[in-house]
Amino acid sequence: MEKLLAESNFGALKQHSVISATVTEIRDDKFVVVDINGKSEGFIPQGEFPDMAEVQVGMQLEVYLEKLENKDGTPTVSYDRALQIRKWEIIEATCQEGSIVQGRVKSIVKGGLIVSVGVDAFMPSSQIDVNPPKNLEQFVGQTFDFKIIKINKEKKNLVVSRRELIEEQRGESRRKLLEEVKPGVIRRGVVKNITDYGAFVDLDGLDGLLHVTDMSWGRIGHPSEVVKVGEEITVMVVEVDRERERVSLGLKQTQPNPWEGIEKRYPVGQKVHGKVVNLVAYGAFVEIEGGVEGLVHVSELSWTKRVQKPSDILKVGQEVDAVILNFNKEEQKISLGIRQLETNPWEKVRHNYPVGARVRGKVRNLTNYGAFVELEDGIDGMVHVSDMSWTRRINNPAEVMKKGDDVEAIVLDVDVDQQRISLGVKQTQTDPWSEIDRKYRIGDLVNGKVSKIANFGAFIELSDEIDGLVHVSQLAEQRVENVKD
Repeated sequence: MEKLLAESNFGALKQHSVISATVTEIRDDKFVVVDINGKSEGFIPQGEFPDMAEVQVGMQLEVYLEKLENKDGTPTVSYDRALQIRKWEIIEATCQEGSIVQGRVKSIVKGGLIVSVGVDAFMPSSQIDVNPPKNLEQFVGQTFDFKIIKINKEKKNLVVSRRELIEEQRGESRRKLLEEVKPGVIRRGVVKNITDYGAFVDLDGLDGLLHVTDMSWGRIGHPSEVVKVGEEITVMVVEVDRERERVSLGLKQTQPNPWEGIEKRYPVGQKVHGKVVNLVAYGAFVEIEGGVEGLVHVSELSWTKRVQKPSDILKVGQEVDAVILNFNKEEQKISLGIRQLETNPWEKVRHNYPVGARVRGKVRNLTNYGAFVELEDGIDGMVHVSDMSWTRRINNPAEVMKKGDDVEAIVLDVDVDQQRISLGVKQTQTDPWSEIDRKYRIGDLVNGKVSKIANFGAFIELSDEIDGLVHVSQLAEQRVENVKD
């Protein structure tokens, strides 16, 4: 024993160091037995060797000596640990933060992946790709280039990133693309993100904005109706801002413009069929073909009905017929009319209601300045307060008539363009003032009834509702201070 100890290198062996060893035996499928020139041989699990076919009896290798002697009296040694130490020494000698290394993804751990780059390195989930992936299984077993972003020599920790390399590559691609792309160029891209105002499209490293107004020639409510995240689409470069590194894209520009030749397909006066796609306070928008809408102004909905809101007679999705009134190709606007599908009843008004004709109608509405009388369905005439009585000063129509009353009137004026008929009620009677000189002479004694008292005198109602004024100076021989007295 003393001779064996003398021949051994036991005293020179140090724990926690890398030492040389010789393979003496490959035992079953469990261990590789090695001689470390100590008191006894060490046993290394065969699982520490990547390829057991390369391990031969008599070969020299390095092992890590963890303990000189364990409870079994044998040294605790590791081939894998020694390999990791040597690889770390290589990493420390040849790499620094920012270096590029190649590695293989080994496994998934909490918060990221373990990557073998000679030694095990950690890659956080945020560093895997530009957009953190949801499925990490797809990366296990894959080989990529990685960028070292952190080295902790004391703790032997290495953190790597794949995302930074991708971003650098994309940055380079973006710079090249910005130099190459020009308005009018057609390119393929992948929808990266969707917002309320449009979608961002990845043009192989360069993001372009596809605004919602450039997605379709027709009306769309939200960009998600046209494109989906991850979808590959063909777009046209509309505008390039190299200083701000911004590119505007168009999807509708890759399709025929429906407004081309619009004047030939829809001449003024043509009847068209379409669908109501939007209602606003001033009218209804009707789609007459994909990407082409016309506006039916609220005033063009009916000849006779007083339409306050388009929603009173139309609803979104309703199919309607209309007539082309006019269009502006440059501004892409078409004016439509629905009432033009029917004969304009006002064209017959001048014939049916000539000036001077006596008519009858029902009071439909009262205003401060007059009364509207319905002569027929949708045709009203207006009696101004000044044309209600020859003799009375009327301040409000309600003094002499009410809504629903049947009245007789004379047609005073007809304005077809403005769709107005002026009526007069007092004109149905003779103007009593036209005979005043014959009926009442100066000096005549007349009887009447006090109709109104004022500070300056009293009004006396005579026949035919004519009022005469007795001035305060003519009421009595003596001075009158108060007319009511």
